[in-house]
Amino acid sequence: MTKLAADSGALRLETERFLTHLRATRNYSPHTLRAYGKDLEAFVVQYPGLEPGAIERVHVRAFLSGLQKEGGGLARATILRRMAALRSFVKFLRAGGRLKGNPIFGVPLPKRGRPLPKFLTENEMTELFAASRNDNANQHVRDRALLELIYSSGLRRCEVAALNVGDVDSLSGTVRVFGKGSKERIVPVGNDALRCLHDYLKRRGGSEDAAPLFLNSRGGRLSDGGIVYLLSRWIKRSSLKKKITPHVLRHSFATHLMNRGCDIRTVQEMLGHVSLQTTQIYTHVSLDRIKEVYKKTHPRNAG
Repeated sequence: MTKLAADSGALRLETERFLTHLRATRNYSPHTLRAYGKDLEAFVVQYPGLEPGAIERVHVRAFLSGLQKEGGGLARATILRRMAALRSFVKFLRAGGRLKGNPIFGVPLPKRGRPLPKFLTENEMTELFAASRNDNANQHVRDRALLELIYSSGLRRCEVAALNVGDVDSLSGTVRVFGKGSKERIVPVGNDALRCLHDYLKRRGGSEDAAPLFLNSRGGRLSDGGIVYLLSRWIKRSSLKKKITPHVLRHSFATHLMNRGCDIRTVQEMLGHVSLQTTQIYTHVSLDRIKEVYKKTHPRNAG
């Protein structure tokens, strides 16, 4: 039966060791580590006195049941993410000899859905960039350069926040990005984005290669949270009535490339996806695109 040690804190201690292990061996980003910590905290809270070596299938089943009932049922993606974190944690305990058996094995999980990513049409992107000028001209130039870069190169907000001036090569039209796991990749930058970046840096002045590419109002590095805020402020000034995040611009980048015939392997490389399966979600080309290709290529499509 279950071995309990009242408020021993042993389970929480092991989760902290697990996160330290991920930080040291997997080089996970702070954002990913926070997500793992939050997901595992839900399990610790449910079983505050449970010894790590006493985790059984009954605990896992009850935890999953609680996730499905919580607030009328959490989103499927959230449930799967928390169960994935628990599975990794169990694997860590077993590898260290602190847990025998596999309490995850045989626990049925909800099937993973394939929701289409939210994205803007090309016309909506044009509307977004045509948003009215901010009261502060310097902020407007910075914000426009930042949004152009995200859409031009399909960058994550944390990747943009980490960029330095020297990471952008205007001559080759590329940007050097450090993605998840600090993996480096080189991504093309479009002419519009390069012009906006040039205008911003020229207006800003004093931009050495080691300086942050985007600065906040206090002269420090613009954080990923700051990027979310300034995008929401820009949206309010546009004609779009949608909730748009920096990731929507990244989705739009990939979707528009696919719709215009870019091959999936190239999109995968530019997005920095390890698995091609992650990129396959962008194969939802528009019906118009499908019809266009069909008319041009099918030998029996007359007139």
